[in-house]
Amino acid sequence: MSHEQARELLESTAEALTSGQDPNRFVPSIAEGTAHRSAIGTLALEESRILPADRRAFLHLVARSAGRPRCGEFFTTLAEGETLAMERLGALLTGCGLDEVAVQAYEPLAGCQAYPAYVAWLALNSEPAEAVVALYANFGAWGAYCARIAEALRGRYGFSDEACGFFDFYALPAPALRDQAAAAVQEGLDEGRVTAAALRYGRLLHGSELTFWNSLHTASARR
Repeated sequence: MSHEQARELLESTAEALTSGQDPNRFVPSIAEGTAHRSAIGTLALEESRILPADRRAFLHLVARSAGRPRCGEFFTTLAEGETLAMERLGALLTGCGLDEVAVQAYEPLAGCQAYPAYVAWLALNSEPAEAVVALYANFGAWGAYCARIAEALRGRYGFSDEACGFFDFYALPAPALRDQAAAAVQEGLDEGRVTAAALRYGRLLHGSELTFWNSLHTASARR
């Protein structure tokens, strides 16, 4: 099954999210090597809070997708991905000179935590198929950011391959996830469960991600 209608919706939503968006000020500073090394540590510490929160949100969406197997499969894959990312985050934290004491003592930034807060809102309130649209449409931008960071951490900051593994994981192409997203959205379309709200959710999610990056930039500039 081609799921052509679903693929077109995912592509058009992703394009709409990046059209006229506010600039991400943090990733260019990393790419150019102008950000302080401690800013990378702050990013890693924020992710130590975000990953487990997002994993729980995805598992809740799995439960809410009962009777909609394609949606359930998509969110299961996302939850498993967060587990794998958490396994890779430790090397990044170590590369930044941070230990478990530092992780536990860290006080997260409200702007950075807006993203997982909105993912949790989606998990509680959205139609699961519409959450698929919002989440997947945002992944392209996230993956591109991670690829740029991984390249800069190696070339400008001297991080090891192991320490870059967290960003490498998200930067990899994920054709299987793309296919799962299309199947899940098509399932929702066939059941009349996907509305214009999906684009609204995507815009709010993408806005929350930009808030994440720019909160890191603001915090770094204050150092």
